[in-house]
Amino acid sequence: MVPIDVASGDWLAAVDIGGTKVSVSLAQAGPGQPVLRGQQTRPTPTQGDVLALTHQIQAQIEASCAGLGLRSQDIRAVGVASCGPFVMRDGCAELAAPNICGGLAGPARGLANDWRAVPLEAPLRARFGQVRVEIDTLGALEAERRWGVLAGVEHCAYVTWSTGIGMGLCVDGHALRGKNGNAGHAGHAFVVDDDSALCGCGNRGDVESLVAGNAIMRRFGIDAATLFGQARAGDTLALARVDALCRVMGRTLYNLVVTLDLQRISLGGSVYWNQRDLLLPRLQAQVRGKLPALTDGCDLLSAGLGTQVGDYAALALVL
Repeated sequence: MVPIDVASGDWLAAVDIGGTKVSVSLAQAGPGQPVLRGQQTRPTPTQGDVLALTHQIQAQIEASCAGLGLRSQDIRAVGVASCGPFVMRDGCAELAAPNICGGLAGPARGLANDWRAVPLEAPLRARFGQVRVEIDTLGALEAERRWGVLAGVEHCAYVTWSTGIGMGLCVDGHALRGKNGNAGHAGHAFVVDDDSALCGCGNRGDVESLVAGNAIMRRFGIDAATLFGQARAGDTLALARVDALCRVMGRTLYNLVVTLDLQRISLGGSVYWNQRDLLLPRLQAQVRGKLPALTDGCDLLSAGLGTQVGDYAALALVL
């Protein structure tokens, strides 16, 4: 990782890459929590040239600058918080995300491309100079430790339940990265023998294949909003399905707590956030009371930065 050198007042670009959308915001470095400005949000490209994503990010940064009367040359550093995982080529991160790269699982996953890895860091570095690329959950972890519910906590994690499942991990005050910056991809841990549960990475029966936002439609034939709406209306089958989702996700959180001996987990992501009042108590029930020597004293909380955690995740990477 190349150190980022910024001064108070420098303009920074924050890029949040998800499986469904790419968001770009600008902010100035300084004390306290920066104000995000000039946000540009577009759907994540999953067809065309393999550089389509990188070209779109560059265009979004240019548009954000234009909206604020800035030039792209005014951007001192770019932080990129992206769904992963990454592969490294010549020291730069390329994106091998299952929900973006159709070449990983093949046509059965329905993505209209054969990409296996998208060049990301190298072209952005050539265009903007100082760039830091990390998985979005690591950025969210840093943002939540700086401005959210993980402030002052030495043993913690950020977990997203969204299009995919990912985690940012911190033990003894140190964020964990791994050999290619991919630490925290426990969403691809196997949990069942089920050949019908196909994840975008090619695995069958991992956590993401069962509970991720795009898995709900494949498993139940209805989207997440419809399923949760039916559950709230008291539909017995829908409630049973929600409980089944929470058993898988809750056990994943339990495994995380007992493996890393955590104090606190911050929860975010679109699936969780939009239904947090329904999901949080069910997830807590999967952790509390099980092996109390390890689970007592660990709290599950909603992300302090709410729906902006992804934007601040990218910004935290360059501050």
